[in-house]
Amino acid sequence: MTNLPPTPTVAVAILNWNGVHHLETYLPSVVAHSPEAEVVVIDNGSTDQSVAWLEANYPTVRVVQLEENLGFAGGYNAGLAQIEADIYVLLNSDVRVTPGWIPPVLSMMASGYAACAPKLRNDSDPDLLEYAGAAGGYMDRDGFMFCAGRIFEVFETDAGQYDTDREVFWASGAALFVRADAWHAVGGLDVDFFAHMEEIDLCWRLKNRGHRVGACGHSTVFHLGGGTLQKLNPFKTYLNFRNNLFLLFKNHHRAWWPGLLLRRMLLDGIAALKFLTEGNADLFRAVFRAHMAFYRAFFPTWAKRRSEQRAISAGLHAGPLQPHNYAGWYRRSILWDYFAKRRVTFDELRQGAMQPPTAPRS
Repeated sequence: MTNLPPTPTVAVAILNWNGVHHLETYLPSVVAHSPEAEVVVIDNGSTDQSVAWLEANYPTVRVVQLEENLGFAGGYNAGLAQIEADIYVLLNSDVRVTPGWIPPVLSMMASGYAACAPKLRNDSDPDLLEYAGAAGGYMDRDGFMFCAGRIFEVFETDAGQYDTDREVFWASGAALFVRADAWHAVGGLDVDFFAHMEEIDLCWRLKNRGHRVGACGHSTVFHLGGGTLQKLNPFKTYLNFRNNLFLLFKNHHRAWWPGLLLRRMLLDGIAALKFLTEGNADLFRAVFRAHMAFYRAFFPTWAKRRSEQRAISAGLHAGPLQPHNYAGWYRRSILWDYFAKRRVTFDELRQGAMQPPTAPRS
């Protein structure tokens, strides 16, 4: 990874699929508050009036038109292949940005980060940190994701407690800044994820190569969330459970990974039974389908795992970065801490169990 130029070029890329209502609401803030960047809409095969609306109302905004809906991962891969910049910003179409939101993140990235995200607050309830990323993402020993400012269904009020820049395990794909050279070096997003957790997979692959991922506390955006798949939607449940298994199997290269995978699958089974006892048979079936999909994809995912290991090994011999950066990994169970110990905020967690930040590297 080369050093960033003093004034890097930035492309804010908004992926859109039949979301003209989001463009009408949120694009004006992006255009008004992003003078440092080129704003590009990647249209993912929309059949509504999105493209016509853009041409009529924002003729200076570049539109990259894809012929079909390739999902979040495929849409960004295809769209960013047609965009040149030093920094890509993957911005959801339902994000309202604020004045001066870009420079603090660029400043943080210049200090040695391959990917970063601003702080995300809830556009529907602006005092609260938002589900998709809050103030930076972490992962526990069983592969469960949580955020500073959001653990399961507890959303903290943003009172400035996270107004610092920190190294994290993953950064939200709702407003993800990523160096273009790092993006291309790891091959972008994994299209087999289709949607959900693909940005966590990207961050983990970057970290496995020794890169740092950050949460910028000096920049804030507001995310509506739930614009594509609503909470407890069976398809979203299916993607989340399936993709979490993909994520762990593909990227966890420590010696105890088989035990981790088995424990996680058992915990998934408990969750499925809980859905069933609560009368959510559709969600029970979604978890079952997710595991069946993982079994069917076992050998292709194993091939990806081996490919990642070879790439990491090659990078170890070719560059200055040390592989397998686990900063932001929580060595305890977030399930136990939250449900049994009632530690419901980030500050209440056992901070000594958090893998510490890494030293900056060139």
